Amino acid sequence: MSFSFKNQVALVTGAASGMGLAASKAFAASGASVVMVDVNEEAVANAAAELNAAGYSAIGIRCNVANIDEVKAMVDQAVATFGRIDAAFNNAGVQSPVAETAIADPEDYDFVMDINLRGIWNCMKYELIQMKKQGSGAIVNNSSLGGLVGIAERGIYHASKHGVVGLTKSAGLEYAPQNIRVNAICPGIIETPMVSGMLESQPEAMAELMKDVPIKRLGRAEEIADAVLWLCSPASTFVIGHALPVDGGYTVR
Repeated sequence: MSFSFKNQVALVTGAASGMGLAASKAFAASGASVVMVDVNEEAVANAAAELNAAGYSAIGIRCNVANIDEVKAMVDQAVATFGRIDAAFNNAGVQSPVAETAIADPEDYDFVMDINLRGIWNCMKYELIQMKKQGSGAIVNNSSLGGLVGIAERGIYHASKHGVVGLTKSAGLEYAPQNIRVNAICPGIIETPMVSGMLESQPEAMAELMKDVPIKRLGRAEEIADAVLWLCSPASTFVIGHALPVDGGYTVR
């Protein structure tokens, strides 16, 4: 899929690996200057350096999205470097341990919510402030198939991802009149380092999940990147507040 983001700036969180790295590469290949953000400072610096070495324009910024002061500083640095933010993919997230609701650890709850939900809100807050100044922009938040359905023993993760969908819908309504579009993607089981870890540590649970994927394979990070770029492009200018499943048919049940 080909889109032009020439003379535009894209910001991607969780950009050092997986879906965030794939989206960063896709934005760069489409002409955008890319702000790559990740809590892993060395990994994101190396990823940005690889894009620059390939002739693209990118910077790597270390940021914990759960920390609102770090997020503000990150957005300020992005704007100071490139002058604006045209597209943002709020992708950074973590999994929660498999646990029944009654025995789940409160610390796990706080950790997952801080990154998966508060982190999205933190990023949206300062991205939207900048986009309002510009008078335009597009934001895509990374929810999950877990933002659309429930799965036993995954309540904390799914609650965080349902929250992302709610934030997206509300912000979509608020900012559509200001020429800012806010949408979400809901990926299925994608071949990323996070999923690889789950396949190793939870093979039986993952095998059960895969039984419900009609396409009968893992998704590719590049397939998510295609959806993100479409939602940020002029090809989707009438799409507002939508939670787009990109899940191989998992949620069509």
